[in-house]
Amino acid sequence: MHIMEGFLPPRWAAAWTLAAAPIVVYGAKQTIDIIRQDTRVKALVAIGIAFVFILSALKFPSVTGSTSHPTGTGLLVVLFGPAVTAFTATIVLLYQALLLAHGGITTLGANVVAMGIIGPTVGWTAYQIIRPYTSLERATFIAAVLTDWTTYLVTSLQLGAAFPAGDGLDAIIISALDFAAIFTLTQVPIGILEGILAAAVIGYLTRLGSETIESLEVAA
Repeated sequence: MHIMEGFLPPRWAAAWTLAAAPIVVYGAKQTIDIIRQDTRVKALVAIGIAFVFILSALKFPSVTGSTSHPTGTGLLVVLFGPAVTAFTATIVLLYQALLLAHGGITTLGANVVAMGIIGPTVGWTAYQIIRPYTSLERATFIAAVLTDWTTYLVTSLQLGAAFPAGDGLDAIIISALDFAAIFTLTQVPIGILEGILAAAVIGYLTRLGSETIESLEVAA
């Protein structure tokens, strides 16, 4: 879903950047706070960033100006919540834009909103609702799948708003649905596979260091 450099009109690039900035700043503060409270969490943050980086770098051609790939942020939001996920996803997206030509600087805000903020928040909300009724692994699977799918839905809306089929809200929706239809071909199975992987990783981390996992806000 990385929207490539220069693809969005300047006004949309600026709008998404302004929308993302305060949340990312708050996420940076939250990240520093949780690491100060328990230095063992630093290793989990590093693992989470690596997980997001590796999965989101596995890009497959999709809609013009974008790509299809897992996001990795579903696991991150289960471990740390939406704010920390927004900050850490921004680190990954910035690194990829600068060194891998994956995404872009002008489109960083839009990519952060989709992959680092709205997608993970939907997954986290679902996790919070279903966690009392099911296992950690099942809840993580659902959170990761919804995070992935929502990320691509948001990207479709961003592209639809930037390149509407005409004038008015209806034209934006029509264009967004066209983008979403193309993404669906690859992203439905990718999202399910990502959910399976995230569930397996959270299960492994729980067995490896249950005390640290249980001390985190989301997985407690």
